[in-house]
Amino acid sequence: MPKWCSATVVDKRTWTEGLFTLRVATDEVQPFLSGQFLHLGLYPNGYEGDDSKIINRPYSVASPHSQELEFFIVLVEDGELTPHLWNLENGDEILVGQKAAGSFTLKKSPPSEVLWLVATGTGLAPYIAMLRTSEPWENFEKICVVHGVRQFSDLAYTEELLALEAKHPGKFKMIQSLTREEASGTLNGRIPGLFENGEIESASGFQCRADNSTVMLCGNPAMLDTMEEILGKREMKRHRSKSPGQIVLERYW
Repeated sequence: MPKWCSATVVDKRTWTEGLFTLRVATDEVQPFLSGQFLHLGLYPNGYEGDDSKIINRPYSVASPHSQELEFFIVLVEDGELTPHLWNLENGDEILVGQKAAGSFTLKKSPPSEVLWLVATGTGLAPYIAMLRTSEPWENFEKICVVHGVRQFSDLAYTEELLALEAKHPGKFKMIQSLTREEASGTLNGRIPGLFENGEIESASGFQCRADNSTVMLCGNPAMLDTMEEILGKREMKRHRSKSPGQIVLERYW
């Protein structure tokens, strides 16, 4: 059971129905590395103050450590927690785990020329946190975010990522892909297939090879498994402390 601290909702941004970012304020969360996760929790009605009844789930933090923290969340309509999170408004109280956990960080990732940040859905969250720090910009020559969703309306943080492209021309590239529709400026298809047929590398202008790349993968388990297979054909393997490789994974479920 996490040790809890109280926080206040200071902003809620709705990207599309059921997809939102909560920003909460608290000065009690211990310092953590971008890419780690924290638990969010709420007391059920009638059980306020009873920590044994707290409904909670882990969420990657979409911001570096500070007094205001962001969480990128998708509504699960029959879920225990997210319907309540969806209904929160500015000023409402929420519980946040005091200590973050997880090894999906740049500190645990191998150095290389190109950093690939590959995500589906809300798996984008840890990358937003990383990109808001100096670490990736100082340690990698090129960075590419690849974000796959079903529909154009499911895309998020686009303005921020486009601003990074403008700020770091030739160094940073954002690739967005859709599986259920086509839209200008995006690729059409699932991320593994777009890697396999070369479309992502062509669109980014970067190459993904065992001798030049680190690939971070976060999101749908099917995407993670298939990407690991595809990258394996390029002689890339999972990175471990005692067996260095090029692939770093974060499984949401």
